[in-house]
Amino acid sequence: MKRVGIVGWRGMVGSVLMDRMRAEDDFSHFEPVFFSTSNAGGAAPPQARGVAVLQDAFDVAALAGCDIVLTAQGGDYTSRVFPQLRGQGWQGHWIDAASTLRMNSDAVIILDPVNRGVIDRGLERGIRNWIGGNCTVSCMLMGLAALYKAGLVEWMSTQTYQAASGGGAQHMRELLAQFGTLHAEVRDLLGDPHAAILEIDRRVIARQRACGSERCGATARR
Repeated sequence: MKRVGIVGWRGMVGSVLMDRMRAEDDFSHFEPVFFSTSNAGGAAPPQARGVAVLQDAFDVAALAGCDIVLTAQGGDYTSRVFPQLRGQGWQGHWIDAASTLRMNSDAVIILDPVNRGVIDRGLERGIRNWIGGNCTVSCMLMGLAALYKAGLVEWMSTQTYQAASGGGAQHMRELLAQFGTLHAEVRDLLGDPHAAILEIDRRVIARQRACGSERCGATARR
């Protein structure tokens, strides 16, 4: 049974992935080993049947003991750990949600079922780096793939903007704290149906300009 190291499983992307893997009973098909960048030695989730303790995500030797490393930890982690792991001769499969390796010649962007043929051909020629695509583009392609295959779409042009969730769980928390701060700034005006909307707008803008992320978070918590 393959040993799969899982990194970044508590973040925004990792949490969604874990829920999906549990729903699909994926953990019964391999031996999961959970790694952490901040809580090594802590208790691993119940799916960790063999190794019940969180491993150090920066321990390259421990990562090298896995046949597959699946990471949703982010680009900074990939930039730091991936070169070390490959530099020690590790030949396992690296599956990564971050964009860091997306354009590398020895990597394939994976989006089954849209490009299952590309994935299969990559396996045949020895590709071992499997990288997730931009989430917005991936959702779009899943909706349009059948139209392309049927020859009903000749070409298209698209532009995307990064969603706040792409910054990870901490940034989502920060965003919600800022929402609370802005609401608190104009709560009295919102309760007055006769309050001028331009005054509300003025105060919100002034608060945004004056508010650093730490101050917003502290205000929201109060």
